[in-house]
Amino acid sequence: MIDSTFGGLVAVVTGGSSGIGLGTARMMIAGGATVISLDVDPDVDPPVIGIRCDVSDAASVSAAISEVGERFGHIDIVVNNAGIGAAGAVDDNDEAEWVRVFDVNVVGMKRVTSAALPFLRNSDHAAVVNTGSIAGWAGLPQRALYSATKGAVHALTLAMAADYAREGIRVNAVAPGTADTPWVGRLLDQADDPIAEREALNARQPIGRLVSSNEVAAAICYLASPASASTTGTILGVDGGMLGLRTRPPQTAPLR
Repeated sequence: MIDSTFGGLVAVVTGGSSGIGLGTARMMIAGGATVISLDVDPDVDPPVIGIRCDVSDAASVSAAISEVGERFGHIDIVVNNAGIGAAGAVDDNDEAEWVRVFDVNVVGMKRVTSAALPFLRNSDHAAVVNTGSIAGWAGLPQRALYSATKGAVHALTLAMAADYAREGIRVNAVAPGTADTPWVGRLLDQADDPIAEREALNARQPIGRLVSSNEVAAAICYLASPASASTTGTILGVDGGMLGLRTRPPQTAPLR
């Protein structure tokens, strides 16, 4: 849902140069927002505004948020979307990799939100939306490290919502299923049989296909919009039914 009340609002979207982040930025702009992509790759097409930001570097985050504040005067919406992937079972990544992925996927959200809090506290429409994952809820094979970070994101979202509810800052999250993003595309390219692997991912989701970036972006925009002013502490699944549904194989006739 894109609401005209995005008009006049300023949003920062981490990881906003591609995939879900870019889709979110474009939708918010269509609703009247000014949107700044904070990304290690600041090269993005107007009207999205790109500022270089590495969420694993506190100084980089502080500088980027300060620049947004100086240029636009206020920040109303923070979308914590930046993240990195990790494959493997619990013993397949060393401790340094665990620290690195948690630093980006979880601590990065803390850095950006903390830096933006002085601005959010001055906004009448303050909203934070975090990108979680179905992997934070469902046990998926070969995703131990990634799943651990996304489970932490879900818990962090609820804690943040509780901390800031009385200050008028709403905090929610989306939990996408397997989404058709550049990162998933790169994983498929590395598979022995990319076509078969994509078919397997499609079949894993009850709707029979991957979730699109724009479908996730639309959910983020709803949660960030003043139209959801009474929604906080919610983790919205955009997973094609992957978590809650147990469908029969398509070739199986329904029971009568």
